Amino acid sequence: MKANCPKGMKEILLHEWSDKLKSLAHPVRLRIVEGLLRDECNVKKIQVDLGLPQSTVSQHLAILRKEKILRAKRKGTQKCYKVVDPRVAELIRLISK
Repeated sequence: MKANCPKGMKEILLHEWSDKLKSLAHPVRLRIVEGLLRDECNVKKIQVDLGLPQSTVSQHLAILRKEKILRAKRKGTQKCYKVVDPRVAELIRLISK
């Protein structure tokens, strides 16, 4: 965050980051993001990798999409997910070290 940004803008950025961090504050969502940084994939692959029900994975993906951390791209009949927020990608890389 820039030190010289106006107070109102700083508050907006703080709220934005607060929401993003809340959405990452679950071990499953952290594992999803970490896995998607290695390889874009669909819900089925994420489900198999994590050993969780499809509905659980979909709920976590929805939270991450809402915060614009992930984006889904349609490939035929499937949606392929990828991390689109480079700041979050860098944060996850730092945490994973």
